[in-house]
Amino acid sequence: MDARQRQRIIDKHSDSFTRYGYHPNALYWSGRDIQVLRFKILADIGIQAHDTVLDVGCGFGDFYAWSAEHQCPLEYTGIDLSPDLLAHAKKLHPQATFFTGDLFDLETTNQFDWVILSGALNEQLHDDSAYAYSIIRRMYQLCRKGVAFNMLDARHINAHDLHSQQPTTMVEFCQTLSNDVSLYDTYLDNDFTIHMKKDN
Repeated sequence: MDARQRQRIIDKHSDSFTRYGYHPNALYWSGRDIQVLRFKILADIGIQAHDTVLDVGCGFGDFYAWSAEHQCPLEYTGIDLSPDLLAHAKKLHPQATFFTGDLFDLETTNQFDWVILSGALNEQLHDDSAYAYSIIRRMYQLCRKGVAFNMLDARHINAHDLHSQQPTTMVEFCQTLSNDVSLYDTYLDNDFTIHMKKDN
């Protein structure tokens, strides 16, 4: 992702936060119910209370709040490009840790039990998924137990301004990193989730 593309994402979320405030629409979710459904599929990888979680493209840190509501408090770190979203996230969740930037801006040698991503690979970069592959590879490097992420399903959505992917193609890529890869593609028509467990 180049500087122009980064700034476009920052500007988009600045505008959406100005228009919607603290609301799923500010994150380009159609509603809270869809956001929560995706959270449940991500958490089903095996996230348990007090696990360490890195949330890539965390927005308002809503996964942290949702987990706490379901008796699964986390040691949570979120990272997002948008300073506007993160400023509000820090007010909502002072116990959590947040970083502004891209995943590759996060300078750490620490690993997290789980690394998750929800909706943060939907930006069309016209790079044949190169950025998505690099992010997933880095997520897997940073996890101890596994990675869970979702993407738009190219079998059902192929918009010029959105990045989507064929699930089988993404599964094949993930299998180059992990021997334990699972695909979930029946919960929504235009979305799929992949779980990648860390090899022992």
